[in-house]
Amino acid sequence: MSKYTELATKILEKVGGAENINDLTHCITRLRFKLKNESIAKTEELKNMDGVVTVMQSGGQYQVVIGNHVGDVFEEVMRLRGGSSSSQDTGPKEKQKFFDMLLDGLSGVFQPFLTILTAGGMIRGITALLVFLGVFERGSGAFIMLDNIGDTVFMFMPVFIGLTAARKFRVNEFVGILLGAGLMNPNLSLTTLSAAGDPIMTVFYGTIFESPIHQTFFGIPWIARNYASSVIPIVFIILLASQVQKPLKKFIPSVVANFLVPFFTVLITLPLGFLIVGPIFTVVTDLLMVFFDFVIGISPVLFGAIAGFFWQILIIFGLHWAIVPLGIAQFAANGWNQITGPLMLITFGQTAALIALYFKLKDPKEKELAVPAIISGIVGITEASIYGFTLKRKAVFLYTCIAGSIGTAFVMTRDVRTWNQGGLGIFTLPNFIRPDGSLDDLISKLIGIVIAIVIAFSLTWFFHKEPEITHPESQPEPKPDTKTNSASVKNTKIMSPMTGDVKSLKEVKDEAFSQGLLGKGIAVEPTTGKVVAPADGVMTTLFPTHHAIGITTNDGAEILIHIGMDTVQLEGKHFTAKVAQGEKIKKGQVLVEFDMEAIKAEGYSLITPIIITNTQDYTDIIETDQRSVTTNDTLINILA
Repeated sequence: MSKYTELATKILEKVGGAENINDLTHCITRLRFKLKNESIAKTEELKNMDGVVTVMQSGGQYQVVIGNHVGDVFEEVMRLRGGSSSSQDTGPKEKQKFFDMLLDGLSGVFQPFLTILTAGGMIRGITALLVFLGVFERGSGAFIMLDNIGDTVFMFMPVFIGLTAARKFRVNEFVGILLGAGLMNPNLSLTTLSAAGDPIMTVFYGTIFESPIHQTFFGIPWIARNYASSVIPIVFIILLASQVQKPLKKFIPSVVANFLVPFFTVLITLPLGFLIVGPIFTVVTDLLMVFFDFVIGISPVLFGAIAGFFWQILIIFGLHWAIVPLGIAQFAANGWNQITGPLMLITFGQTAALIALYFKLKDPKEKELAVPAIISGIVGITEASIYGFTLKRKAVFLYTCIAGSIGTAFVMTRDVRTWNQGGLGIFTLPNFIRPDGSLDDLISKLIGIVIAIVIAFSLTWFFHKEPEITHPESQPEPKPDTKTNSASVKNTKIMSPMTGDVKSLKEVKDEAFSQGLLGKGIAVEPTTGKVVAPADGVMTTLFPTHHAIGITTNDGAEILIHIGMDTVQLEGKHFTAKVAQGEKIKKGQVLVEFDMEAIKAEGYSLITPIIITNTQDYTDIIETDQRSVTTNDTLINILA
């Protein structure tokens, strides 16, 4: 039994069990689930579990952030699930928006081989470093062997992507490998075909798409390309294969399907790939890289400042997967990367902020957890730092974005490029040694890193103040009428936001509420379809479905009002918001109206938990002992 068995078992249970999983992959720090029904996953319970950093829902994925040992947890979850990450599950799938599908597809294709991409880049980077140190010369046998070993993963990129894309789009893995290898066949490359003689014709003459034709396929012009090291075309060729095989599986008898489905899939897909898909997406990739070159050419400083500021935010939501493949493609085309390479210094700013924060932390447990997060950050893995420390201290996270922006802007002014792919944190540094041995890019990169470190550390050190930790049980009994010692929270009366019957949280059929995992509080089963403000404050959260409200009162209490159970599945139907998120509210002001009868008719309970989510900031939460309340009654007394 693995030491991660217990953690994996709990995660599997909280996401709704093996039967709720359509697909599961992982990246460097996260388990990435595709769930049949995300609403049954117990997200808050997962977030509060030991061994889980946080949970993110983005791009159609349910992401459980684990940390450095995610691979071990993944293997254990897969063992308990009794399947593989390439499971051919045909169960019902949640309909995704196009952009979510695109991000999900790209991340699912590129994440699995990032480890070997990193390995190849590090081998080439170390080789360049050894040449600079004079251990051997460029062109020597040692250089040729090591450099080409490191380059293998880049040279045969279509083969690796063929495998991962086949797993992602549910194509036979060996078909995916064959399609990738087919693109790599030297006899089908532009180099070989053009060596046979002059082109027989030219298509799109006089345009940016002008292409010489050296062969035709049954009279169809064949725009030949060199697909070695290419990135995007094979993704869409495998996607095409996944559509080609669907009718084949339906009509070919099962007794011969094992070999006839792959036969026809390859026979149909690969010619279409060479004639249509490959040329089109090669041009699309080229145009996107021209666009980035154009933007960088207009103002490299502005590009660096904007990209450096928002890069971590893109990563949090998984949106960076729309850009990462372009950086890989730029490297494949030119032998260098200027789109994403300079952004790698941002991890150093994040780590520097955490180091400064470490000296300010009051909680011994947090201080202990910060050490491994700092070590992870040095080698380029910053999820533990972001989710565990800086993101919940919003100003500190902002400082890291500012540091990344200024550091990247400086690097872009120096026209810095990375000459190898792969590696994270300190392991990216050899990638900035130029092929001719020049250290100009590396020196500029190091200066950019120092800038990011100094800014992030200084802003955190001088401007962040960590709140003091108080333990109520160690404090003397308060005297009558004594005011709270806290500047942020006070004794507070919370009025009832609804008219109805009072219920204990234990009566709520949801463990997150009934077990007090979200905080102490009480529940009301409403008799009118209206929620009013229980105190003066700010509407800090209004869920898009309007079934849940987050309020921060002027006295510092944080209140969650969750109207009904599982009503998120109504997707906002029967709910009408009367105020907007971020709006100041007054006690008694109507916040949300809802159609009670319609909601009940659809089979949902309207029992509504009212929770003080920052319970830990108070000495006690005292609920009313009344059996029914109106909006003029006190529901909860909070003692600071």
